[in-house]
Amino acid sequence: MKDSKYTGVRDDIPRTLFFPLLEERTPSSIVVYVRTTGESSAGVPNAAAALGWPAAFSAAQRVVREVDSKVPVYNLRTLEHQIDQSLLNDRIVATLSAAFGMLATLLAVIGLYGVMAYTVARRTREIGVRMALGAVPGDVIWLVMREVLMLVGAGIAIGLIASWGANRLISSQLYGVTATDPITIVGAAALLCTVALVAGYIPARRATRVNPVLALRYE
Repeated sequence: MKDSKYTGVRDDIPRTLFFPLLEERTPSSIVVYVRTTGESSAGVPNAAAALGWPAAFSAAQRVVREVDSKVPVYNLRTLEHQIDQSLLNDRIVATLSAAFGMLATLLAVIGLYGVMAYTVARRTREIGVRMALGAVPGDVIWLVMREVLMLVGAGIAIGLIASWGANRLISSQLYGVTATDPITIVGAAALLCTVALVAGYIPARRATRVNPVLALRYE
């Protein structure tokens, strides 16, 4: 038979030997996988169909009863459900990681906004002088956003280096994606750049509304 997983989709394919069930001294239960085609809920009771009970389950129980009515058929599940159970812990870890990641992003945005607002407030006099000398709002916005881009660039560079250093640890926690997946890395970097630019644009836009006369008097 072909190579296959045994207990979980993340496990390595083991060397497996199969023996007839009746050679066991105390044969107990067996697991049977049934391949079906044209799956539907036809012939399934309404209550079972409402719970998503596949028609193949009822058909399997009926066939086993016809062969031997004393053989119990229990704990029926689809292959998709079996895989979901195998990945339950991974899904929990992924959900918690996503939640903490969103919280960390939110805190980073708040912190960046605070830093840039404070920086703009300290440079109010400078901004007033620039605008009095003819600087347009676009120049003022670029003055502030340039610092945002520098901070974001430094943060992304440090993050990429840290993720590369923790590659082995990260790889052990992933399934179906590598720790160096380019799409994931580019997507995360783009998301961070977007939220950082939004957080920096607000104080930058506010700086363009500074009255040059009042800014020159600002202490």
